[in-house]
Amino acid sequence: MLPAMRLVKRILLWVMGAFYIAGGVNHFLNAEFYLAIMPPYLPWHWALVWISGVAEVALGIAVLIPGLRVVAAWGVIALLVAIFPANLHVALHDVGGLGVASWVRLPFQAVFIAWAWWYTRPDPSAPARATA
Repeated sequence: MLPAMRLVKRILLWVMGAFYIAGGVNHFLNAEFYLAIMPPYLPWHWALVWISGVAEVALGIAVLIPGLRVVAAWGVIALLVAIFPANLHVALHDVGGLGVASWVRLPFQAVFIAWAWWYTRPDPSAPARATA
């Protein structure tokens, strides 16, 4: 990988980590917002808001730790897949009054998944690790 691309990948890693940490913290600071958009078919709304907030913070931190990065990136992907039905519910029922914006954000889930997936891939220019 070219040095410039490695730098971009490293910067985007820190952006992604900060994004999930901030998003997770927001679950605690603005829990009412997340409670309002929870689909009615899901149980335990309050617990799910807190669990997803903890997961976002933990995964945001873990992607920044080299030894945890790949597992954390897969965790981010799993989280994004898990919350997609709630995002779809928001769009279908215009929960929160976001209108078209709630539909526009749905395809970005694929972008966020691809972004996390990038960190599941080995860096071809990194030195090989010895396996014993």
